[in-house]
Amino acid sequence: MKQTLHQIAIEIGVSDDDLTGWIDRRWVLPSRSGGQLAFDESDRARIRMILDFHRDLAIDDEAMPVVLDLLDRLHAVRTHLRSVLEAVTDLPEPVQGLVLRRIQGEADQ
Repeated sequence: MKQTLHQIAIEIGVSDDDLTGWIDRRWVLPSRSGGQLAFDESDRARIRMILDFHRDLAIDDEAMPVVLDLLDRLHAVRTHLRSVLEAVTDLPEPVQGLVLRRIQGEADQ
């Protein structure tokens, strides 16, 4: 379910101004619906994460883009790795074993 900026701010416990600032900095990228911002579940999770980083880890506004970029890159790598592993499962059994041993560093270089 999509939610408006004010609804999501109340639900998560951030001010409208903070959330607007995070959107302006492109830390959160909600979609637009009927001219209004609309937040889906992934947006909500990211907002909670940013709030946790601010409150619990004291990550400031200067460091936050670096942290978020690293997390986004890690997520992209995990997605890519998942695709590679799915492709390996489509290979014939002997080739699967060879590839998996190579990934694990057990095959000759």
